[in-house]
Amino acid sequence: MQKNPSQKYRPYPPVKLPDRQWPGRVLTHAPIWCSVDLRDGNQALAVPMNVSQKLELFQTLVKTGFKEIEVGFPSASNTEFTFNRRLIEENRTPDDVWLQVLVQAREDLIERTVESLVGAKKAIIHLYNSTSPAQRRVVFGKSKQEIIEVAVRGATWIKERLSRLKGTDVMLQYSPESFSATEVEFAREISEAVMDVWQPTPKRKMILNLPDTVEVAMCNVYADQIEWMCRNINNRDSLIISLHTHNDRSTGVAATELGLLAGADRVEGTLFGNGERTGNLDVVTVALNLYMHGIDPKLDFSDLGSTIEVYERCTGMTVPPRQPYAGELVFTAFSGSHQDAIRKGLNEWKEKQREHWDVPYLTIDPADIGREYREVIRVNSQSGKGGVAYLLESEFGIELPKDMQREFGPIANDAVDKLGREVSGKELKQMFWKEYVERTSPWQLKKFETESKNGIVKCHAQLSRNEKTVEFNGQGNGPLAALVQGFGTIDVRFEISNYSEHALSSGETAAAIAYIQVKTPEGRSLWGAGVDTNIELASVRAVLSALNRL
Repeated sequence: MQKNPSQKYRPYPPVKLPDRQWPGRVLTHAPIWCSVDLRDGNQALAVPMNVSQKLELFQTLVKTGFKEIEVGFPSASNTEFTFNRRLIEENRTPDDVWLQVLVQAREDLIERTVESLVGAKKAIIHLYNSTSPAQRRVVFGKSKQEIIEVAVRGATWIKERLSRLKGTDVMLQYSPESFSATEVEFAREISEAVMDVWQPTPKRKMILNLPDTVEVAMCNVYADQIEWMCRNINNRDSLIISLHTHNDRSTGVAATELGLLAGADRVEGTLFGNGERTGNLDVVTVALNLYMHGIDPKLDFSDLGSTIEVYERCTGMTVPPRQPYAGELVFTAFSGSHQDAIRKGLNEWKEKQREHWDVPYLTIDPADIGREYREVIRVNSQSGKGGVAYLLESEFGIELPKDMQREFGPIANDAVDKLGREVSGKELKQMFWKEYVERTSPWQLKKFETESKNGIVKCHAQLSRNEKTVEFNGQGNGPLAALVQGFGTIDVRFEISNYSEHALSSGETAAAIAYIQVKTPEGRSLWGAGVDTNIELASVRAVLSALNRL
């Protein structure tokens, strides 16, 4: 890296817009969405999709709710052209879905593109040419006026061929490619030159797409560019202003959201941000960002897992585990304090049925997009008692008392730390069973009988201690009190300081589990747990578990 980067690089100049309005606005509704997965996303794949893969992804996009889909670059290859024709000839496109096709300002390419659309119900012809100073200088070697002439010729060639699309509802779209790196005054000039050819009206609008083709500035600068265009271009009411952001500075989502605040009406992007370099805008993220603010995004991601499955199969790409909303780990907490807060928040949501979602660390309810609560909390060496307790309860119905959570949490954490990896709920249960339920030394139960008369319970216990039989009798106001008194007759003294029990909802048929904390005369306290189909015996086993742990 350069020690003085200013000798090689320079900041992007700001737009002169001292009275900008977008910072004070609030988003209230979803934009028009256009998926470019099948074109912009497809051209970024090492192995582009074949026709059958594009058809499957197209069907998924339609099911999700996209009404505008850029299906390809039909003049680029036979695959692209064939795909277009299959959508039309096999009647695979719903009546309310627009097929968008991309074409450069070249007459032969425009001819092939129009040919690909014959018979379509609704079609968007998307014309573009690049306009930035670097593109004008390096790629085309043309002046501003010559670049305008390229756009005007392309617009004219398209207009001359529209008569061949009789029966097709056609919408026209123009993009000054590399808009974000173009002088706003020139972007307006070239856009208005195209508008002069196409003559849009408020009733018959054209799409003016203003792409952040390569992110060259902070996202607030892009917002200023969009607002400047919205305020300064002629006949704004005859235009649908569209955004198409990329992610070179990792702010594609932010640039889109600010661009919508700045006055844009429409958004182009891809599922999960697939696209060249660092990718296109992630439409899923922007849509669910709206959703978490109570705005209907007009796209349905209720079964996001199925969308991911189709996307990964068709594109060969994978959704990263930390991808917003969609990643495997985004509704997962490893931190102990996070786990505790999530567990309490989810319990409150279920019990109090609050009007609005407000669960710590979860911006939306995972169930709304087809995820399950059991995915929320997972356990590794960074986890705490809350996460351990959540998994035991949610997967096996083991509801640890809070004081017992404090005891078992560090025990489980030490065991997980030695493993050096994440553990499953099943492994946590095995740890719990080993630590508490399966403790059979030195004390082991052989027989325990009780009889009750006049409110007094008498017990007879037959135990094994270090493989030697021990028997005693005891009495008290209940089976546990009788057991404690009986232990005292053999000089084993303790008291029960905490007790709880419940039926096991999973894993042990018709079984109950008891949790008991014993306290010795010296002040030492430990928990025990016992499982049995008889709750009385489960309690006795829990006492022995605690004594064995002493």
